[in-house]
Amino acid sequence: MRDQHLYWLPFLAQDVPAELTDPIQVARFELDLALPQLAPELQVYLAPDADADEGFSILRNDNGVTISGGPRGILYGAYKLLMALAAGESLPRSHSQQPKYALRMINCWDNADGDIERGYSGRSLFFESGRFDYDPIRLRQLGRLMASVGLNVLCINNVNVRNPAHRLIEDWLPELADVAAIFRPFGVKLMVSIDYSQPMRHGVTTADPLDPQVQAWWNRQCEVVYQAIPDLAGFLVKADSEHRPGPFTYGRNHAEGANMLARALKPHGGKLIWRCFVYNCQQDWRDAVTDRPMAAYQHYVYLDGQFDDNVILQVKNGPFDFQVREPVSPTLLAMPKTNLAIEWQLAQEYTGHQIDIYAMMGMWQEVMADLGSNTVMAMAAVSNLGNDDCITGHPFAAVNLFGYGLLAWNPDEADPESIARTWAKLTYRFGQADEDTLVNLLLESRGAYEKYTAPLGICWMVVPHEHYGPSPDGYEYQAWGTYHRANRDAIGIDRTASGTGYAEQYPAALRDRYSNLSTCPDELKLWFHRLRYDYVMPDGRTLIQRIYDDKFEGYAWVEEAEQKLSSLPLPEADRKLVMDRIARQKRNAREWRDVLNTFFYRLSGVEDARGRKIYD
Repeated sequence: MRDQHLYWLPFLAQDVPAELTDPIQVARFELDLALPQLAPELQVYLAPDADADEGFSILRNDNGVTISGGPRGILYGAYKLLMALAAGESLPRSHSQQPKYALRMINCWDNADGDIERGYSGRSLFFESGRFDYDPIRLRQLGRLMASVGLNVLCINNVNVRNPAHRLIEDWLPELADVAAIFRPFGVKLMVSIDYSQPMRHGVTTADPLDPQVQAWWNRQCEVVYQAIPDLAGFLVKADSEHRPGPFTYGRNHAEGANMLARALKPHGGKLIWRCFVYNCQQDWRDAVTDRPMAAYQHYVYLDGQFDDNVILQVKNGPFDFQVREPVSPTLLAMPKTNLAIEWQLAQEYTGHQIDIYAMMGMWQEVMADLGSNTVMAMAAVSNLGNDDCITGHPFAAVNLFGYGLLAWNPDEADPESIARTWAKLTYRFGQADEDTLVNLLLESRGAYEKYTAPLGICWMVVPHEHYGPSPDGYEYQAWGTYHRANRDAIGIDRTASGTGYAEQYPAALRDRYSNLSTCPDELKLWFHRLRYDYVMPDGRTLIQRIYDDKFEGYAWVEEAEQKLSSLPLPEADRKLVMDRIARQKRNAREWRDVLNTFFYRLSGVEDARGRKIYD
């Protein structure tokens, strides 16, 4: 059986030895391991540069190839060279790269009991039964995968703090240091999620960020932590969100809350990553004025310029919560004096649970086109990792991990097709026709999933809490602020200036684009506008007919994909997983098609113009 967790590095079949302790040693090992099978005659020389960091240069001449850079840069360059050789690509005689962002992070939502919140790839790689429990070989493989695509920070515990986060930087510090040592040779630094109210476990009566006792406790604890792990990347915090404590509890703003922790980390070189997922999660569904997507902007934008320089605000790519289709978060466009990180979700919470195929690269490209790569200074993504044989649950979900690394390294060069094709070449080594089939399926998968699940920007039509499968009114009367307000005549939320005003949070160009029905993208029309079912779309179809057509077309795509996948020469272990999951996806897509079409038919009373079966 092919070693599933090697993914796009199948030419590195031997495990990295534990005795290798720095990136240059790992680079030399990987080159010596792979070159005999990839390019036996090629001589590769390493030229460390003490003044360099993560960038690298590859120079080819008659004597071979020289990779120069800092220790991590040399490791990245070695992987770049090996993957180019394995994919049949040729590098120019002189090739240099520098990462766009200094912090390129994976956020794991692993809990100490071994469960993973929103995890679809098995149990935790790090924890089980209330303690650290891991396979060091597997962790080294994860470090190898991260380094191969340039990812350099790993937060190993759940930001929602079901895991006892206080123990990681207190009782479990020796074990945490052992894990940090496993990842260090791959240039990967650890980060940990902390509990904002942590001092209150130690006799401090408050977590008020302006209280001297609170500040003193964090200062002392950071000293202890950095004595054990001098290169810890820092802390990740979720505060005042979904019942978590935070500075609002004490009448303080989030700049005051974040800066207190950042100042404790500052002497040690640590960063404070502060998540901006803050909103009223107890909204009355009768309240048609409060618009949840506006919350992050309202809580943070007025504080622009007030955060310390080692604070990074981590903002979700869209203003809701990793839905199938969202516009770019306006918060990311409105804080030019603040360090910002964009947060993606590799875990397919709302996009198929790593059962349904859903390649994310097209989403990233669209968001980054509106955002611009110079707006943020870091990237983070919620992990799709787990302890299954297939570390991402679905073999094809690995393309999202692979592609995210390339995106975080340089979004200006992260073309969806090139990502999918390079991943396919490295992972499977198919003939051209089969490779084309797989690449096209990956590139089409997001649009197909969107067609059978999310009508033109309407979100949250999922089974509550589980978030898999159709439930058109599942969140409609709940407290999470997630409403589509469909009735017999119309659906959607008016978020223009005449409605909730959400569109006014954008710079003028995007505001005007979204507010004007003629320029608002079809896929976002019901996000920004409330439309009657007989509204005529730009292609001449009515809104209700477009919804019906999308559901039928999305399901038809899955049927066709099943046939195409059955003909691919996948390794047997992958074939079993892929065919099992596409069968589940087909059942799921059929249910989505019939439930949503029936929902809209019962509301509108409008028949499908093409006479297809809708259940009444």
